[in-house]
Amino acid sequence: MKKLILLAIVLPVVIASSAQDTTYTKKNPRKEVRRQKVNALIRQAEEGVLVYRKQSVFGIQFRTNGYGIFYELGKMKTNRKTTVYRIDLNDTKSQKEEKSFSNSFFGNSFIYGKINHFYPLTLGIGQQYMLGQKGNKNGVAVSAVYSAGLSLGLLRPYYIEIRDTQGDRFIKYSTQDSSAFVNGPFVGGGGLSKGWGETKIKPGAFVKAALRFDYGRFNETVSAIEAGVSLELYSSKIPIMLYEKEKSLFFQGYISLVLGRRR
Repeated sequence: MKKLILLAIVLPVVIASSAQDTTYTKKNPRKEVRRQKVNALIRQAEEGVLVYRKQSVFGIQFRTNGYGIFYELGKMKTNRKTTVYRIDLNDTKSQKEEKSFSNSFFGNSFIYGKINHFYPLTLGIGQQYMLGQKGNKNGVAVSAVYSAGLSLGLLRPYYIEIRDTQGDRFIKYSTQDSSAFVNGPFVGGGGLSKGWGETKIKPGAFVKAALRFDYGRFNETVSAIEAGVSLELYSSKIPIMLYEKEKSLFFQGYISLVLGRRR
């Protein structure tokens, strides 16, 4: 008898709760869809699938002819394709550059024969295409990244400090000071503060292709290594060293450390 009474009390409560859940789901279809989507994302994350709306990353890159930094914004279109917008700033150096030192105890180092600093600033759009998902949280996702766009070469005069009959003074390479620029006597380099007001812009274009290896354990963070090549073509020849043939085409390989976040 007691069991029947208890059943009579509990059964209506259970039925009422089920009816409320059904009504809640029918009244809030958007919340139900959102809940199912979140559950799907959690399941995909556990399976090692990278799924996101946007990713924002920055990196440091080491090139065969210099080094630089970059920022990239990505918007995912499908599970495999992401549209990327990227800006790079690099310092391109000649392979013939070697640091020299003056005989002065207080002199700074300088690069003999260097006449310009060259900083390519590239603005591009491209795509990140997923070649292979992680498989699990401890796996590595492999994707191809390629982009193209505008390259603005910033050409800044290289200054050196010399000592002559006029005392210690800073000069850049010119027809008037060519002899002193080559023969010295040298005190040191001009440092980072010289020549910015005389920077010239050399327009051009670039293309870039790379493989990115994402080893991060969590979908919301990006931890990756990127290795690739890039090609830059400018509208005029770029003078970097005095005793080196000027060129307008630059081809280089690079490797980057990539860090960022997804959401």
